[in-house]
Amino acid sequence: MHADRHPPIVSIVGKSDAGKTTFIEKLLPRLVARGLKVATVKHDVHGFSMDHEGKDSFRHKQAGASVSMVSSPTSIGMVRNADHDHSLEELATRFLSDMDLVITEGYKREGWPKIEVHRQAMRTGLLATPQEGLLAVATDEPLDVAVPQFDLDDAEGVADLIVRTLLP
Repeated sequence: MHADRHPPIVSIVGKSDAGKTTFIEKLLPRLVARGLKVATVKHDVHGFSMDHEGKDSFRHKQAGASVSMVSSPTSIGMVRNADHDHSLEELATRFLSDMDLVITEGYKREGWPKIEVHRQAMRTGLLATPQEGLLAVATDEPLDVAVPQFDLDDAEGVADLIVRTLLP
């Protein structure tokens, strides 16, 4: 990928407690096993804190650092000031251009291809339509929708679809 471009993006969407995170946990190993570098982005409209009071990086941010990074032999973490709620495209272009694929949890209102996690027990309709980018549904019941449907445990099938549809 070039620095001015971003990798393909797919959003895992669904109602609260539908199992989005669990589904992503099943999907990621199937994609990584294919040799893909995959990034995940979770949107949190309420804000978050990776730092904790008393840690050096927290103290650096509290003292006024615009960016605070923590680096170890196995991980890098960064907390950076933001002046607006960045679009997924901005994040992917700026920070994830070296990835093969970006999977988001959320961003249901943005126009990226979506895979919806749906459970019969929720007794509600789907959040997305094919016209809004719905690519597939992972569900525990047959639905009347014009996109491929997968069992909630068929992360391999969804990985096949993502690779076939979104990756060059």
